[in-house]
Amino acid sequence: MSLGQTIEGYVLTPQGFVRGTLTQRDGRIAAISGEPVSESEVRHGRALPLVLPGFIDVHVHGGGGRDTMEGGDAALAIARMHARHGTTALLATTMTAPMGDIRTALSALGPVCRERASGSARVLGVHLEGPYINPGKLGAQPDFAKPASIEEIQALHALAPIRLITLAPELPGNLDLISALRAAGFQVQIGHTLGTYEDGVAALAHGAGGFTHLFNAMTGLHHREPGMVGAALAHAQYSEIIPDLLHVHPGAIKVALRAIPCLFCVSDSTAAAGMPDGEYSLGSHKVRKCMGGVRLPDGTLAGSTLTLDQALRNLVGLGLEIADASRRVSTHAADYMGLDDRGRLAVGAWADLVVMDRDLQLQRVLVEGEEIDIANA
Repeated sequence: MSLGQTIEGYVLTPQGFVRGTLTQRDGRIAAISGEPVSESEVRHGRALPLVLPGFIDVHVHGGGGRDTMEGGDAALAIARMHARHGTTALLATTMTAPMGDIRTALSALGPVCRERASGSARVLGVHLEGPYINPGKLGAQPDFAKPASIEEIQALHALAPIRLITLAPELPGNLDLISALRAAGFQVQIGHTLGTYEDGVAALAHGAGGFTHLFNAMTGLHHREPGMVGAALAHAQYSEIIPDLLHVHPGAIKVALRAIPCLFCVSDSTAAAGMPDGEYSLGSHKVRKCMGGVRLPDGTLAGSTLTLDQALRNLVGLGLEIADASRRVSTHAADYMGLDDRGRLAVGAWADLVVMDRDLQLQRVLVEGEEIDIANA
């Protein structure tokens, strides 16, 4: 059990910043008190630390040299690495792979999801990114796409809690499957798809909640063929985006920010995150980190080296207010996943928080009230 403690600074509540204190006890927020202040004061007033909700990342393949598909203790090492960068909760994300490899990965993930280890982010469950995707739009996914069935997904769910599933809605049977998955309690995203605008609209009507790494691995926007990107921009409430400034041009990020109310950030991070340049694993692929990017041998972008503390800084650098940027690395993802006690600093919520200086550099991270050692981040 965590002892109570009080943290002072500019505390970002759901109603805005207050200059005051946050008290946490036994892993939960017990009290917040203070005087409401403007974003301008936070940026230009007294040099107090910023206390923000911990980051939530629903698309994490790896980090610190480890890959989710390894099985074993990889997920724990990944969760510890991302916690040192302010991510307090995440979804461990699988790759498209032979079903035996996916089962091996999920068997290792089950215990990590059931109990949080000291020093790590909370692993909320699994994001199954494939294998139910279009083989013509693999992106960096290995070529093991296959038809989907709810029976197979339920069997995988028995190994580790699946919280989010990416699939291509244009494939035979997938529209009806979206409805069945939503009825069974799974969140569904559209991604790795050659579908049309109409396919995207139909998928949303069948219950799909959002889009996987918007703009990447989907049909683009053309004024006579709006594509899947057009469906997202015209109709989505939620969507992932990778704001590493490599996957998506800053101008396209600004378009998405104007169009999609609850656009939220993911890292799509690989084993190369937090590591020097070199060769790393991404599922069955070998990828190379160089100049801040991760690519397959043919030059295809293959996940990222992004962490969500950098994502926050990138958004603020694009002109967002700190409060808005914070919501896009925490609150919107929490709401999307149906989590009302994470992604926000409110009495009764988990004491998942980051303390940053005015330059948005991390000073402290707490996960469920536990102080994380960020010295080696």
